[in-house]
Amino acid sequence: MDNTIPVWLLPLLSFIVGIAATLLVSRMMRSNSPAAQTENRLDTLQQQFDNYQDEVVAHFSTTAELVNKLTENYQNVQEHLLQSAERLALDDSTRQRLLNSLVDTKALEQPQEQESPVTSEAGATSSEASTAQKAETAEEAIPEPPRDYANKEEGEVGTLDESFGLKKDG
Repeated sequence: MDNTIPVWLLPLLSFIVGIAATLLVSRMMRSNSPAAQTENRLDTLQQQFDNYQDEVVAHFSTTAELVNKLTENYQNVQEHLLQSAERLALDDSTRQRLLNSLVDTKALEQPQEQESPVTSEAGATSSEASTAQKAETAEEAIPEPPRDYANKEEGEVGTLDESFGLKKDG
């Protein structure tokens, strides 16, 4: 046989080399284009954002665990104090005051008044005064409805009236 290259093989090889060269040149040009740079920058920013989100999730997970431990430690301290108050109190009134103070810190504000009510200048006992004071704070807690300060003629309804803006059939 002949060692000559077939006539059809040379154009085929040239075509394949041309396609490979075109792909290589287009890839090199595309990597230097502004769109490719923008895409690379976007990928970098997305990676940074993902890393930041992972850090935030880790931070809040750690914080939640620490708060749970803190709550558990607080409960353990509270339980220890209750047991110590039960064991170390000398008499029932002291024990009761200690237990009340551990359960409700407001119990120690007026320990003497609970045992013997003191009469105030107006002649009311301290328990009556505290009841009146609680009633005043309850009244302050209820919000007042809005008032209608719009100018209106005598007999007209205000803008906050239920019938304002409704036409009467007649």
